[in-house]
Amino acid sequence: MATPLPAQKGHAEKEKMAEGTIKKLVSDRGFGFISQSDGTEIFFHRSKVVGSFDSLTEGQKVSYEKAMDPRRNKENAEQVTPL
Repeated sequence: MATPLPAQKGHAEKEKMAEGTIKKLVSDRGFGFISQSDGTEIFFHRSKVVGSFDSLTEGQKVSYEKAMDPRRNKENAEQVTPL
């Protein structure tokens, strides 16, 4: 009989999603910025929106995950979800 392996931290364990407000949308270019709770802004691309990018509006509350963009060496928002 095989012994089950202990649960490991990693992809299965997610941090709590951050929440913020859409500060600016650049619809014709397909990106925007979210105002975070600490007052800083974080970039997001339309491909990282859960649902339709076109349904988002400035001032709308969203949840998101932070991910590092190695090309820009900055955090971006992913899994952007309207609340």
